[in-house]
Amino acid sequence: MTVTGPDFIALQVRDLDRAATFYEDRLGLRRAPVSPPGAVVFATAPVPFAVREPLPGLDLDAVDRPGVGVALWLHAEDAQALHDDLDAAGVPIVAPPFDSPFGRTFTFADPDGYAVTVHDKR
Repeated sequence: MTVTGPDFIALQVRDLDRAATFYEDRLGLRRAPVSPPGAVVFATAPVPFAVREPLPGLDLDAVDRPGVGVALWLHAEDAQALHDDLDAAGVPIVAPPFDSPFGRTFTFADPDGYAVTVHDKR
C-alpha cells in the first residue's frame, strides 16, 4: 500500500464560528456544500481545508502556539495584496512579505495562533 499525498487538512480551533468567519472574510475561502458536525469544510483545491472543534482531550489553551512544528502553506493569486489587507485589518504578521522560490511569500497568525504562510507562485 502506498500513500499518495495529503488529502485533507483541518485545524482544531477554540471557537469554530470565529475561525470559519476569519477564513471566509479575511482569506476569501468559501464553505463546501457539506461539513460534518463540529467542523466547517472549505471548498479548496486540490486539498480540502477545514476548521474543527478540538478532539476530546485537547486543550488549545494549554499550548503556547498550536501547530508548532507543522508548516501550513496556502496559495493566493496575489500574496502582497492579501498581506496588505490582513495587515490593515490588524491580523498579526509573523513574517513580512519577501520574494522566494515560491513567489511573494509572507506568514500571518490566525485567531488561534496558527502560523499560516501564503505564497503566490504556482
